[in-house]
Amino acid sequence: KKEKIKRNIEINIVFVDDEKICALNKEYRNIDKPTDVLSFALLDKTSDEIEIKNFEFNTLGDIYISVDRAKEQALLYGHSFLREIVFLAVHGTLHLLGYSHENKEKEKIMFSKQEEILNECGIKR
Repeated sequence: KKEKIKRNIEINIVFVDDEKICALNKEYRNIDKPTDVLSFALLDKTSDEIEIKNFEFNTLGDIYISVDRAKEQALLYGHSFLREIVFLAVHGTLHLLGYSHENKEKEKIMFSKQEEILNECGIKR
């Protein structure tokens, strides 16, 4: 609602292991190690309003989440596996909507939005 998306959209979330996400990370980011989440946008729009016109499936993009990383990070950060999965899904979704954390200012905005969404969903640390 808050992102001013005017129609229903679809996001595909794919749960994979470290081996698969490492292969994707190497192929698309040239980084040969596993990561926790990767987002692949089907639309290249970075404004605060996503407009979907003449787009047959209304799919915003794909999010790949490493279950192995999520389990490890949940233990590391001392919260539940569910909280970590939801956090990674929100993080990936925000990337699909054009948010980034490439500098301190953008990171602050994105991470604040993540916490706001998690709190609204009742997902606590």
